[in-house]
This record gives sequence, structure tokens and C-alpha cells, in this order.
Amino acid sequence: MTAPVETTVTVRPGVRLWTERRGDPRAPALLLVMGAGEPGLSWPEPLVDRFAAHHQVIRYDHRDTGASTRAFDQAPYPLAELAEDAVRVLDALGVDRAHVLGLSMGGILTQLLLADHPDRLRTTSLWSTFALSTTPLRREDGTTTPVEQLPGPDEELMGWLGGLVPQPDLEAELDQRVEKWRRMNPGPLPLDAGDFRAREERIIAHGGRWDASSAHALADQSGLLRTELLAANTVPTLVIEAPADPVVPPVHARHLAQVVGATRLVTIPGLGHAPVRRALDPIADAVLAHTLA
Repeated sequence: MTAPVETTVTVRPGVRLWTERRGDPRAPALLLVMGAGEPGLSWPEPLVDRFAAHHQVIRYDHRDTGASTRAFDQAPYPLAELAEDAVRVLDALGVDRAHVLGLSMGGILTQLLLADHPDRLRTTSLWSTFALSTTPLRREDGTTTPVEQLPGPDEELMGWLGGLVPQPDLEAELDQRVEKWRRMNPGPLPLDAGDFRAREERIIAHGGRWDASSAHALADQSGLLRTELLAANTVPTLVIEAPADPVVPPVHARHLAQVVGATRLVTIPGLGHAPVRRALDPIADAVLAHTLA
């Protein structure tokens, strides 16, 4: 397999993002868009390698994560601007159209791409994310549920996450991060603490610091709804349902599959919000079946 190539690209004045390309540069590109506060290295290596056997895989650090520019405190930006960053990453790397996989907040950004830049997309895959739509959920019995009445994230978990602060030493910080992923994975699939600890060690070494930014949580979230544009979508879209996700309850995957055009739904049994090792092959199988169809 071709060795990974790391570059830093400018997406707007004063903002530079770390990127990595892996796989055959002649293969169709697959852009990986991570969740809030998470850098590109949060994508598990075995998953990236599976994808890179068929695609030129591109992952990158959002602003205020990893080795990318941290400037939110000096120049706040709306969350929607992170979707434009993804387009500029493709521009900088000379990619006209790409498959895109978005996880959590990355799924929000991918929906913005579906609505605002469909010409740049081959397919999209949405994993553990909320719909940018005001259309109610239709249930099997014919009743509907307004979006505002759908269940939100687990309140106890969100309260615990909201209380996290950087720890005074590396080992304590790693303990806290592993515990975060454990709480995000309450389902039957086991979480290998050693895997997650090693990954977090790489992330900290990569960024050179372990004080995580709260920029994405503080960013202006207005103007995100794309109800009509998503309903009219024609880009083939896969929705990945995580039945044990405490952050994005699984009903939201079914809602996504209803309100976004050209979608199909796949369920990964036991999956929570953490990409645990036992789930990686089923996720890769589902995404590759979609992108290679």
C-alpha cells in the first residue's frame, strides 16, 4: 500500500489544516469527516487501511483540533464554516469529487455538503448524526413525531462530558479519555481500553498538547437547517444506525433515512458512539459496499 502523505493546506487566511492521504492517488477519493473536537487521527487505523485498499483516503484535522490552526478564541466562526473547510481541503488536494463519510458532527457537515455542494460528491455516508431537517418522523403505525420531540443525548452522559477538564499529567488525561469512550460505548460490543489509550497517545503527540478545545461546542449553530434541499437530494447516501449510541439515539438514523433523499439504512448491531474494534469490519463492509456499488 502507498505510504501516507501528510500535508498542511490553507483553507482561508490564517487557517491551516493538517491532512493525510493514504492509498492509490488514482483511486476515487474518500473524505473522512470527524466529530466535534476530534482530529483526523480519531479515525481508527484498521478502518482507514480497509478503506485505503479501494480508495485514496483523505482525513484531516478540523480547526482547533490536532495539528491544525487553533484560533477560535481570537476569531470565532460558525459551525457551518467547517463544512466549507472540507470543500477547501478537496480543492487544495486537487480532488474534484469525493465519497464522504461523516461521523457525529462530521455527519452534520456532510449533510451541509449534500445540500450546498452536491456536485462535489460521489456518495455520502452518515454515521451517528442528527438530521438538518424539520420534517417529522413517520412511524410504522402512521403517526408522526415532531423533530423537537425526538429523544436527545443521554443527559447523565452529557453532564459528565460537560464537566471534563484537562488533567494535570498525561496518564490522568489518558485515563479520562478512555473513560469518555467507555461511557460512549454502553452496548454489548467490548471496548478495548488499550486500543483507545494508544490512539489517544498518538493524538496528543500529533497535536503537541492535551488541552482539548471547546470551539466546536461554542460555535454558532444557526443557519444549519436544509430541509427542502435534503429532501431533494439525489446523491446516493448511506445512513448507519448505531443501536447502542447514547449520544445520538438510534431513532435519529431512521429519521435521517426518511428525510434525506436517495438514502438506504444499515444497522451495525451493538454499535455505540465509539468506533470499537469489533465494529470496524461491519462498518467498512457497509461503507465499501456503498462506495463501490
